[in-house]
Amino acid sequence: MTETTDLPRAAATRARLLDAAVSAFAERGFHATTTRDIAAAAGMSPAALYVHHQSKEELLYLIARSGHERTLALVRDGLIGSEDPVKQLVSVVRRFAIDHARGHTVARVVNYELAALSPEHFEEIRQIRQEIDHEVRRLVESGMAAGVFQVRDAGMTTLALLSLGIDIARWYRDEGTWTPEDIGDHYAELALRIVGVDLSSL
Repeated sequence: MTETTDLPRAAATRARLLDAAVSAFAERGFHATTTRDIAAAAGMSPAALYVHHQSKEELLYLIARSGHERTLALVRDGLIGSEDPVKQLVSVVRRFAIDHARGHTVARVVNYELAALSPEHFEEIRQIRQEIDHEVRRLVESGMAAGVFQVRDAGMTTLALLSLGIDIARWYRDEGTWTPEDIGDHYAELALRIVGVDLSSL
């Protein structure tokens, strides 16, 4: 009975530490953040952190892996439901932008602290990033093949589209006048302009 009740409690504690790490990394940066900072933000003793996580780097890895896996899933979800590259692009970019606005604090850590990961963890995250890039590039190439996207370089266009959304995490603030949905709608339109779609025909 004790083991069963301890499992949800341990999971809740690990989640609390991850949330605290996100806030601390976003505010101070990975290298300036100490395990004591994270533990204090979670309302725990520094020693308690090591009961649930091996290191500060492991916390960053778990945050990065979760964030990238979520992004890959939402990109793939955006491709479902239509074979039209234009509709797919609108769906993917809108989802991508909204997610980066809503989760801007996590996204800032996920995208701008990766250099602090161990080589093994960095490689794992890099592979997920390549999958995200592959999905978007395949979409761009399908639009080019169909003659609806007017671009010269699929790789460079993919980089531009992804960078557009990633950068939201750098500047977005909850107290601003634009909602995540406002940004998603506008960025979807910008994406169509980037690939040369005639908006008057939509």
